[in-house]
Amino acid sequence: EVQLVESGGGLVQPGGSLRLSCVASGFSISMYVINWVRQAPGKGFEWVSSISGSGGSTSYADSVKGRFTISRDNAKNTLYLQMNSLKPEDTAVYFCARTDRRNSVVRRQYDYWGQGTQVTVSS
Repeated sequence: EVQLVESGGGLVQPGGSLRLSCVASGFSISMYVINWVRQAPGKGFEWVSSISGSGGSTSYADSVKGRFTISRDNAKNTLYLQMNSLKPEDTAVYFCARTDRRNSVVRRQYDYWGQGTQVTVSS
């Protein structure tokens, strides 16, 4: 049974920091590309960041480059997102999601999602 469970969200002031976690079960994150995806109020889904299963290479959306850092702990089968210098526009529900290797030839697709964790950046 594949499961992804996010945690670590909360209320933070602009300029503050949060670290999100995503615990995976039913598969090894070292074998898949895992992503952070967010949905801001009234908006669609926005891809935020990814980390590869093999070499651990990372990628970021332009909107978060230099502020967010994705990482993993293979022993704990856990994904992280360190968020610094947070802005009000970072307010969203943050999901971790596994890349669907069968359907991501042209663009990124996902086969499993967590339930999400709310991040609110407000003064």
